[in-house]
Amino acid sequence: MAKPARARMLSGCPIDYALEIFGDRWSLIVIRDLLVRRKRRFGEMMASDEGIASNILAARLKRLEDWGLVTRRPDPADKRKLVYALTAKGKELAPVLVEIAIWSAKHDPHTKVNAGYIRRARRDHAAVARETVADFLAKLDEAEKR
Repeated sequence: MAKPARARMLSGCPIDYALEIFGDRWSLIVIRDLLVRRKRRFGEMMASDEGIASNILAARLKRLEDWGLVTRRPDPADKRKLVYALTAKGKELAPVLVEIAIWSAKHDPHTKVNAGYIRRARRDHAAVARETVADFLAKLDEAEKR
């Protein structure tokens, strides 16, 4: 893996490092699609509700690959196409995405998240987060075996 080019020197702060990698809207949406929605192909990610432009999606996939969060390989069903997957490093972001989702669901009056899930997360946040991460990773592993 080539070391990613940095636009600027980082401060040494872990938040600064994280934002350098996925501090824009689209990178976390791509990671969400790979992790939660188990999308594997470019066209599947293009069809997401957020409406990412193809050039932005291609750039984010390349950037996430350069940082070691995503891999790509030829699609077994059509060698002319690619399939994308999270690396172990990328999968480690599962708890981060779950925490962001729980926080957003609590504060966004227009959330599509199930109200029962939100109530349960308010009562036992740690358990809901643990269960959700485990569920996402188990379903992702199952999908990757296919």
